Amino acid sequence: MINFEGFSLSQNLKNSLVRMNFIAPTPIQISSIPIALEGKDILGSAQTGTGKTAAFSIPLVELLSRSKHGSALVLTPTRELANQVIAVIIQLLGKNNPIKAACLIGGESMHKQLGQLKSRPRIIVGTPGRINDHLDRKSLKLSDTGFLVLDETDRMLDMGFGVQIDRILKHLPLKKQTLMFSATLPDEIVRMSSKYLKNPERVSMGATNVLSIKIKQEVVHIQQEQKYNELIKQLQQRTGSVLVFVKTKHNSKNLAAKLCKEKFKADALHGNLRQSKRTTVMSAFRNKKFTILVATDIAARGLDVPHIEHVINYDLPQVAEDYIHRMGRTARAGAEGSSLSFITSNDREKWNAIERLLDPTKKKENFSKSRSGGGFQRDYKNKRRGGGRDRNRGGRSNFENSRSSEGFRGNKPVDKSRENNPFNRFKSNINSEGYKAQKNEGFKENKSREGNEKDYRRKSDREKPKFFTKKSKDFKVRNFNAGNKKKYKNRESFN
Repeated sequence: MINFEGFSLSQNLKNSLVRMNFIAPTPIQISSIPIALEGKDILGSAQTGTGKTAAFSIPLVELLSRSKHGSALVLTPTRELANQVIAVIIQLLGKNNPIKAACLIGGESMHKQLGQLKSRPRIIVGTPGRINDHLDRKSLKLSDTGFLVLDETDRMLDMGFGVQIDRILKHLPLKKQTLMFSATLPDEIVRMSSKYLKNPERVSMGATNVLSIKIKQEVVHIQQEQKYNELIKQLQQRTGSVLVFVKTKHNSKNLAAKLCKEKFKADALHGNLRQSKRTTVMSAFRNKKFTILVATDIAARGLDVPHIEHVINYDLPQVAEDYIHRMGRTARAGAEGSSLSFITSNDREKWNAIERLLDPTKKKENFSKSRSGGGFQRDYKNKRRGGGRDRNRGGRSNFENSRSSEGFRGNKPVDKSRENNPFNRFKSNINSEGYKAQKNEGFKENKSREGNEKDYRRKSDREKPKFFTKKSKDFKVRNFNAGNKKKYKNRESFN
């Protein structure tokens, strides 16, 4: 059996691994740690719960301990993941280690973080937004950062952090070692890696879109209005910790409150909570003070709670890849777990996309069809505004060609002569005197300004009153009717 002794680690780091009960490295750690210790860039991927955090944290701590100079930066997409990474790194450093670490994330006191930076930490873990805040304040300098880690890179790009990452990289030296880790590795990430990595070693542990075989998946086809009652029924049948995923922050708050009224021990986790509240909720959930956590996808990435036994998709995710990350919250580190997904008639397209992601070889015609539901991953790249217009509809030329064998369709030739063309016959009819007289009978009688004769013109076609103002000789035209006659009675003249 391979153990950590074969990695040539310092004794202090070996002692830390023993205290953390790290006996044997996982496959991703076996492949990544030796390459990272050689100073090479890595593009790594593996299923969730396989030890990616330790795969980059162990070489990070080891390389910094070998030198008195240099620092490391770890970027994560969410605050929760940053807190988990810094916790692992602090455990690896051990007590009385001169190397200090700081966590810079949004939602926390800037004053507190400035105090951490005064101790000159050599390891910085944070989210892109708050790191840029400190760079703008000039409270953080990255000129000596020789070790960069991009954790959950696909999620950071999904959240729009690409520009933020570019800004941060401008503050780093050109000569540095970069490790890019992710649970999934789509083609877009592979293309983006050429921007951040130099001759990287590719490390991939199995298919990234495959769920753990120890997760029992269940699906319930249900109407939207029946979902809550079915959820209550399912929760009553299950024991242990449950993670319920919903689509919006509002739904997570309301659903958790309703479950509490049903005598369940539940709480909510969403983006509107302050960082202190989010930390309190996660701490209570880890300590099993309540058993049901209702969360948005903010908790789907990096949430490491070993005792989560069940994951329920009350709402399906907006992005198919997020389904894999949701399922990765259970059956971690070799444990067993279960998942349950509610699928309404509006969710069929979303569920089909998830099935295609999990099994790309499955034929499209085997999936259920639905005319409702938004689905996702639609391709709008080749569409332009107005691109859906049917060129065969509307217009005189299409009218003439609509039944002509010379046109788009049909096999009956059309006589295009001026007398027999139906379009011209209709045009001549509406210009006839009889049609005009019949049309004018429907007009309301109006007095003209020039006399008492009837004015059959439309209101918009009648000549508008003209007048000169006292202050200016400039000619003006305004609408004139009985309603505003008083407004103009003091004007100098009306024509």
